This record gives sequence, C-alpha cells and structure tokens, in this order.
Amino acid sequence: MKVQILGTGCKKCQQLEANAEMAVKEAGVEAEVEKVTDIAKIAEFGVMFTPALAIDGEVKSSGKVLSVDEIKAILQGGAEEKKGGGCCCR
Repeated sequence: MKVQILGTGCKKCQQLEANAEMAVKEAGVEAEVEKVTDIAKIAEFGVMFTPALAIDGEVKSSGKVLSVDEIKAILQGGAEEKKGGGCCCR
C-alpha cells in the first residue's frame, strides 16, 4: 500500500505526514508513506486544496489535517472520503 501526503511542506502538511506515519504504525499495515511536494504532480491528482492524503493513488482527503484515528479508519477500509474546505497556506 502507498500512502501519499500531497502538499508543499507547510506546517499542516507536516502534521498530516506525522499523523499518517503514526496511523500506519498503529494500524499494523504494510505501507510506504511518501511526500509529494511537486505542484504539477499534486495537480495531476486533481487536488485543489492541501494538505491532501492519497491511498494507492486515490485521494481520500484534501484541505484538512486528518487525525491519526481518521487515517487508521481509511487504511482499514472503514471510512468514506473526507474533503476539507480550504488551503492550508491561507
């Protein structure tokens, strides 16, 4: 499984990355956590607001920092996609 954190590296993007790494560890799943900071690559995902979380190339959240528990639920297949409302950089 590949967990991707989409964002430019701001504080909220860093927090989402930390939460994702903790969620992977706590959920006990085999996953690689990857940061995607290239704006062109982020745009290829169709993401308008960062930070965003993608699992195996599918955007699961954008525009908000998901908690560790929210990410674990997504990793375990028990949560719907969650979209936030704004860019972290504003």
